[in-house]
Order: sequence, then structure tokens, then C-alpha cells
Amino acid sequence: MNRYFLKMMQATLIVLDLLAINIGFNTVNYFMRREFMIGNYVEYNNLLYFLNGSWTLVGFLCGLYKETNVTSFEMFSRTSIRAFLYFMGLLTLYLFFFRQLIISRVFLSILLSSISLLLIFNRFIYLAIYQYFKKKDYLITRIVILGYNGVAKKLVEYLEKEAINAEILGFCDDEVNMNEITHYPWLNTIDNSLNICKMYNATDIYSTIAPEQNGFVYDVIRYAEQNCIRFRLIPDLSVFIKQKLYIDYINDLPVISLRREPLEDLGNRIGKRILDIVVSTFAIVFILLFMVPIAALLIKLESRGPVFFKQLRSGKNNKTFYCLKFRSMYLNTHSDSLQASADDRRITRIGRFLRRTSMDEFPQFLNVFSGHMSIVGPRPHMIKHTDDYSRLLSKFMIRQSVKPGITGWAQIHGLRGETRVLSQMEKRVEHDIWYMENWNIWLDIKIIFLTIFKVFNGEKNAF
Repeated sequence: MNRYFLKMMQATLIVLDLLAINIGFNTVNYFMRREFMIGNYVEYNNLLYFLNGSWTLVGFLCGLYKETNVTSFEMFSRTSIRAFLYFMGLLTLYLFFFRQLIISRVFLSILLSSISLLLIFNRFIYLAIYQYFKKKDYLITRIVILGYNGVAKKLVEYLEKEAINAEILGFCDDEVNMNEITHYPWLNTIDNSLNICKMYNATDIYSTIAPEQNGFVYDVIRYAEQNCIRFRLIPDLSVFIKQKLYIDYINDLPVISLRREPLEDLGNRIGKRILDIVVSTFAIVFILLFMVPIAALLIKLESRGPVFFKQLRSGKNNKTFYCLKFRSMYLNTHSDSLQASADDRRITRIGRFLRRTSMDEFPQFLNVFSGHMSIVGPRPHMIKHTDDYSRLLSKFMIRQSVKPGITGWAQIHGLRGETRVLSQMEKRVEHDIWYMENWNIWLDIKIIFLTIFKVFNGEKNAF
């Protein structure tokens, strides 16, 4: 994959989009001042700053400028539409909460229309730039693959999907191993691969043959180093482990890990903890202090028992803790073993409302503040369910490597509520592991915002 080309495209797109916002604003502002006598109010300048900041924030939260989106016009256009809708949502919140009454609504309507048209125009500029540079010879990587085997075939498949400006020249291996028709030609044997690289002006060599299997690979490595050709060795570890692996180094010793976990880094854990403290403090002071007396009164009026429901659940490293919720059921003997269902008779009337709006989970901000939970993470399960599912699903306990959360990647994808079949829990585990392997602070913020949106929009699996 040509990283230079990708970085250039990403930078170009960011600049073009911010130019569209600023050109649109200043053009509309110029004409509106003349026609409608709009004054030079500070609110308009603040609006411009907000538009630039919110588009940058939304762009990165939506992954608009990610490599996978930049390389596909369809994906980039689809993500642009989603980003623009979030952008308009943030603008609406800004106007409402900061009471920007002085800003003309006609001005805003024309401005948003202008920005949307300019962003569409940008997408066509992007397409033209992308097609132009794709044809540039100095951006093309010419690849020779040593060996024809299962790894080589998989490599070709991945390069076809992900590589930018990659031209696969063909394979070098003994002719006897080329026992099937391929999309790319057999070039010559490995012993003659140096001549092939010279003949085709190769820029990259991928070897699926280890030097221990064929000593001539060492000569290929030396030749590549002396002729500015990038050499990459792809070991075949599928005999031992059939999943994605990650390689780190302790000095010169390679260390293979089964997964990448950003939260193993102390700095990342500190950043996540700071976010947890800030958000939980805000929720406790501005929401819980007012919610608890009202919820307590309504819960007590309908049924006897405590206001809070405390239950032992599995936390980080499978250590147990008491998870707090507003009590939403009549007192019963099955609370530690039986999941709530859509027509569960144990649920009280006020409890049904609390569960449907997810307000019963709000006391868990106290769990977050105390350090037993995080705002975002895999949902904590009852002890019995952890024991049961850990025996049924081989990867279930991987999710216990991080703090459980009030919300998570699985929950915003609708994977919540009762699990009637094993495949539902399997999907949750897949999403939880994806979150662990791809964590960053912006992902947490994105999940928090999407959770708030889903709470107000309603969630069919909340019962």
C-alpha cells in the first residue's frame, strides 16, 4: 500500500472540506450583510469557529478520513453523508443551548445549503485527483512474490483489495509448484528472481519462502538492500495459529501476540480513566443527585424493597464487584440466575419505564467513579452467566481483560437484552473483542454520543 499516496489524499481531503466551510461561510456572510444589513456581530465569528471545530470532530469520529474510506469513493461518499447529518445535529445543539438568537435563520439555511453543495463538489474534485495520481508511474509499486502456496494466494487476495497503485508482476517458484491457473503469471524460479526484478524494475519483493527453506532468499535480500527494493518476509504460522497475530520487539527479539490491546499501555489507561472520572462526576452531580429522590419515591410507592439493586457481577480479570442499578423488579429469588425478558412479570410498571429508557443503569456511574467499571466497555454479566458462557464460548473470557462498561460497542449495535440463542452472545463477544483491539479515546467518545442518541431514539431490545 502506497502510504505517501494515502497521506497525501487524506491531507487534501481535510483541507478541501475546511476550505468549503470557510468559503461558504464568508461568501454567504458577504452577500447577506449587503442585502439584509447583518451586522458584524461576534456571534457570527463564533459560529465560524464552531463550524470548523465541529466538522473536524465529526470527521474524525465518523472515520471520514480513514484509509479504508479514502480508498473507496463509495465508502467516502456514504461516510460523508453520515458526517454531515451529525454536523447538522451538533449545529442544532449549539444554537439551542447557547441561545444564538441573533443569528439569522435565513443566513443559516443558505449557509448549510452552500456548504453541502461545496462538499459535494469536493467529492468530485477528490475523484478527479484520485484517478489522476493513480496513473502516475512514480506512485506505482511493482511487486514480485517469491513462492506459490497458500500464503502467497492469500497475499494476492489482500493486495488486490487493499493496496493502492499496486501492480503484481507475478510469482517466482519452481515450475512444478505452479499447478493451477492463476491471475498472475509464473515469472521464473527463485534462483532467477534477481534477473526478473531487474527486468521488470520491481519495487517490492514479498517472500512466502523462508531463507531456511531456500538459501538463495538470502541473496535476494542482499540484492534488494543494495538496489532500493523493499523486501518483506511473510512467515507461514497457520500450522500453529489460525488467527491474526501482532509482532512487537523487546530490543532485537520479536514477540508474537495473539491480539493488539491498546489499553495495555499505561498512558492509554490513564487517558481512559480521566474520561471516566470527568463523565461520571458530571453525571453524579447534575443527574443522579436529582434523579435518585424521584426514582426512590416512585419505586417505593409501587413495591416494597430497596431502591437500589446490587448484584455480584464479573469485572476486569474476572474479579467480582457489586453492580448498582435502580430496582426495576419485584423482589424475587431468580434475579441472580434468570435474565429479564420482554414480557417478564417480575418487572414493575415504573421498572419497565426505567429499563426502556435505560435510566435503571444510571447508578452505575457510581461504579465508574469508584473504579470498578468504565463508561465504555463490555457489559458485566451475572456470575452464573460468566461461568456458563465461558464453557460454551472459547473466546468469552477475553472480554474480561478490560473493565466492564455502562455501554459498549456491542450495545450501540443493538446487541443487548436477553440472549435466547448462543449465537447472540457470540456476536456480543466478537464486538467486545473488536473494541478491545481497536480502542482509542475517540472511539469511547463516539460510543458515548451514539448511546445518548439511541436512548432518546428508543431501543427495541431495552426491556
